[in-house]
Amino acid sequence: MAIDKIQSESINLADNFAFTGTVSGAGGTTAPYFFASLSSNQSVSDSSYTKVQFNDEEIDVGSCYDNSSNYRFTPNVAGKYYVFTHMTFFGNSNNSIAGMGVQIYKNGSRYINSDATAHDGSRWTRCQEFSAGIIDMNGSSDYVEGYVYVDQASPTVQGNSSQPLSYFGAFKMTE
Repeated sequence: MAIDKIQSESINLADNFAFTGTVSGAGGTTAPYFFASLSSNQSVSDSSYTKVQFNDEEIDVGSCYDNSSNYRFTPNVAGKYYVFTHMTFFGNSNNSIAGMGVQIYKNGSRYINSDATAHDGSRWTRCQEFSAGIIDMNGSSDYVEGYVYVDQASPTVQGNSSQPLSYFGAFKMTE
């Protein structure tokens, strides 16, 4: 490729350039990436960590998210990934949720946690929680999953097929 706008052995960045051919070494890719949501409500155990079955796969570039059995993202490219999850909870009665947490597990162990607890004996009827972070993945065997913890009798994570109320996603960060 020839660049004809070189001045004094340097490129004048104020000029416009028309490139033909292939430009290499510029930018990067954020693939693989995915975004999945919960298509309907999922009952979870009271006061225990439960994997959420994000089954509505909206985007899966790289085919690395399993939305039917393990509900996990196993990227096939090594790198740092921004991983996030958001969950919505409705109490089974007014003011019934004492606390909750949203976790991102890496390789079967809690890695990132975000939680909230109602203080002074108060409780919530509806709450939402978001958890996110940067996770280094090896591109072959590392995987991430979304988990929830709710302190309430018969808790439910809210799902909806037409509007994501609870969701999970990740993308590779460019380096």
